Amino acid sequence: MFSLGLYNLGMTTTLQAWGNSQGVRLPKTLLTALGIETGASLEVVLSPNKDAIIVKPADAPSRVRGRHRIEDLAAAMPKGSKTAEFDWGTSGREVW
Repeated sequence: MFSLGLYNLGMTTTLQAWGNSQGVRLPKTLLTALGIETGASLEVVLSPNKDAIIVKPADAPSRVRGRHRIEDLAAAMPKGSKTAEFDWGTSGREVW
């Protein structure tokens, strides 16, 4: 259990496999109290005593559900870069 101002938030959870990683679910009330929303960038660090994991909002801009935002990708393109379209033709009954 832990306390966050007027909130007394705590839970016991299970570390579960998630693809090639492991993960835990965080209660919505805790995330709301911290101002963290789905898709936010988080910083995850080990405490100095190596007895706790610290999760807090990161300084980096948020991504939308873990995916890159098109605005960020376009802004990162080098100035004057050339782009091209590819046409591989059709392989079935596609209509363009």
